Amino acid sequence: MRRTVFNEDHEAFRETIRDFIEAEVVPVYDEWFAAGQAPRDFYYKLGELGIFGISVPEEFGGAGMDTHKFEAVLYEETARAGVQFGGSGVHVLLALPYLKMLATDEQKKRYLPKFVTGEEMWAIAMTEPGTGSDLAGMKTTAKLSEDGTHYVLNGAKTFITGGVHADKVIVCARTAAPTAEDRRHGISLFAVDTKSEGYSVGRKLDKLGLKTSDTAELAFVDVKVPVEDLLGEENKGFSYLGHNLASERWGIAYGAYAQAAAAVRFAKQYVQERTVFGKPVAHFQNTKFELAACQAEVDAAQAVADRATEALDAGELTPAEAASAKLFCTEVAHRVIDRCLQLHGGYGYMNEYPIARLYADNRVNRIYGGTSEIMKTIIAKDMGL
Repeated sequence: MRRTVFNEDHEAFRETIRDFIEAEVVPVYDEWFAAGQAPRDFYYKLGELGIFGISVPEEFGGAGMDTHKFEAVLYEETARAGVQFGGSGVHVLLALPYLKMLATDEQKKRYLPKFVTGEEMWAIAMTEPGTGSDLAGMKTTAKLSEDGTHYVLNGAKTFITGGVHADKVIVCARTAAPTAEDRRHGISLFAVDTKSEGYSVGRKLDKLGLKTSDTAELAFVDVKVPVEDLLGEENKGFSYLGHNLASERWGIAYGAYAQAAAAVRFAKQYVQERTVFGKPVAHFQNTKFELAACQAEVDAAQAVADRATEALDAGELTPAEAASAKLFCTEVAHRVIDRCLQLHGGYGYMNEYPIARLYADNRVNRIYGGTSEIMKTIIAKDMGL
């Protein structure tokens, strides 16, 4: 379909990323997959390529471009190649917005230059064992020391993407008890150095998909966090978390659309090459109809994803619109990828084929960033229901 969302700069960036993936990722991706994570030095290469600094202000070493369209190109090109850039997505999509929004000038001078180069990789720790999406129920605490120089952090987090390789983690913790009127009161955000005494990385979790993205459990035992590493104001963390949900859900929606488009590409190539009963699988009417239906769904998801991208860049993407885009694109991807795997037959179940990995990678899209059920609740509320 005709698109207007990208310009010549985005397409030049696309060619650079495509060449980089072909040279630096594809030849070693099976090794990453087997290891369950990308190597730490790969993130330095992404830093050298400028991936981490696209929207970081120039004064801190970035390119200063206030747009998500280069991220959109990354989603498309990694999906097209059937690869992931390890846990680096959370570094830019999740952690950076909080640093740009909440960090003081002094903090930005300390954090952002190393963020851009990949010298310090960031993650964000919200979810706790037993609480899931109920962030207001978190138990991790950060108590101010008597001399007022630092907070003492205690607690545990789980499902932390990028948690194994992270050098800094934005940790959500309680600095005050919830009130009877507001369970969300009392949450604060901290930039925690992973080399701090009492900070530990637990299990590297064995996930169904996203195998090259390290996901871990974290524990904090009397970790001292300098007051200079409090992000934003104390006790206002929950409102900060809600502020960035639209961009997070946009990223999941766009990534899901890109995966669906890649699935159609993989299936089309396979059915043209695979022969059964003396004919290419693509020759049969059922194959044509299935792929045509999948392509129609991908076209619709592309339109939704592009519209959401333009709205996000304009600062106009509402929570309900972001929820709608996430719900639609992730559900489309679920249907399309399943049907494209079916066209591969038994080979579609083998991890050596990208469609199998894509099938597993895609499943979490309807869970993280808010489940499909939560998205429906948000949309319904916006409808006045």
